[in-house]
This record gives sequence, C-alpha cells and structure tokens, in this order.
Amino acid sequence: MTENVVKVLKANAWSVATCADVPNVVPVGFKDVTEEGLLVVGDVMMDTTVKNVLANGKIAVSAYDPKTSEGYQVKGTAVYQTEGPVVDAFREKAMAVFHGAMTVKGALVITPEKVIVTTPGPDNKKEL
Repeated sequence: MTENVVKVLKANAWSVATCADVPNVVPVGFKDVTEEGLLVVGDVMMDTTVKNVLANGKIAVSAYDPKTSEGYQVKGTAVYQTEGPVVDAFREKAMAVFHGAMTVKGALVITPEKVIVTTPGPDNKKEL
C-alpha cells in the first residue's frame, strides 16, 4: 500500500463489507493499519460481519477523505482473532472510550490483496 492509501485509511472512517448468506456493510470506529500493512478492526458489534468472514474470509474496506474526495477500496481476506496483542490493544481502547459499557470481543485482521482508487478523476478504478 502506498503512503497516501495508509494516510487516508488512518485518518478517516471505514466502511467494511462482507458477503456470505447475508450481504453486510458496517461503519467501524476501532481500526488501524499495522506497520506490516495489515488492516485491523476491533469487534464491538459486528455479528453478521464476523459470521460472513468465518464463512469465506472475504472482505472489502472503503475509506475516503471527505475534504479532498481521495479514496480507496481495499479487497482482501480476513481472519478473526479473539486473543493476542491486536485484540488486547482494542480492548484497552474500548475501555477508555466506553468505560466498560461495551467491550471488544475480537478483531478482524485483514490481508490486502487489491487496492483500488475510488477518487473521482482519471485514476478512478485504477488498481495500485
């Protein structure tokens, strides 16, 4: 992933889409991009998303900067984890935000396979 893609992903909200028996798209708040280029999402209320990932591992993430319209779609595979450093970090973050009212049940760890430009203009739909 390019520096611009990581910048847009880190600074803006994501929509996460999955599909198995039931198509599903959700906004996510607990998310990050690791130094290795993996996308990680904390599971607070993602029941259908998790079921879909467990069914086939396929996922898409979309993010864009509303000020500039620069945007990207990341398609890849995801695994669901219920323990480990990624989950622990999201649990700490949820505790700070929700003060125990909600907890993180696990985390999606996403391996990008394709990055597609969604920015309006001549590069729209270009695969990076």
